[in-house]
Amino acid sequence: MEKVSLGKYVELAYEIFVVNNDGETSVYKFTDERPDGFVFGQDLGMIEAFVNHIEALSMGDSFDFTLEPAEAFGERNPEMVMSIPRSTFEVEGEFDNERVFVGAMVPMQTGDGYRIDGLVKAIDEENVTLDFNHQLAGERVRYAGKVLLVRDATAEELAPKHHCGGGCDCGHDHGHGCDCDSCGGGCC
Repeated sequence: MEKVSLGKYVELAYEIFVVNNDGETSVYKFTDERPDGFVFGQDLGMIEAFVNHIEALSMGDSFDFTLEPAEAFGERNPEMVMSIPRSTFEVEGEFDNERVFVGAMVPMQTGDGYRIDGLVKAIDEENVTLDFNHQLAGERVRYAGKVLLVRDATAEELAPKHHCGGGCDCGHDHGHGCDCDSCGGGCC
């Protein structure tokens, strides 16, 4: 039976939980019908601890592990909370109230051209305050699931893909970056 290893195409069904003193809260779920599929070892953006926990598993194997913030999505960084001039969010001279409101995830672009999502924390007369920390930064995260498939990757699956650089359009980064096809589009 094939094992999860470098260059293998892998499909996983799993649930992601935030773990705290009050218990657990489910934040995202990949199902048997809509699994997380990727070529193991191809995406350098994958969380190392996630990779270490699933490596060498076989089809049908279950996994259940919890990662501390430092090994998962990092600690919250106050420098990742920024005020940006309100005028940046104007369309034809008017502030974009439909897309920019407290609690909205707003796609932005870094100076290097990578997409990054910011959570709108506050809006005042001059600025919009965005939090660019990963949504799970500072959180203990539990992954519980199973390996659905392990096989040799095809040449097409091994070909480099355009990466969004900021996680899936669903608003979560599940331990690795995403390609446009797996997220349903939205790449910059």
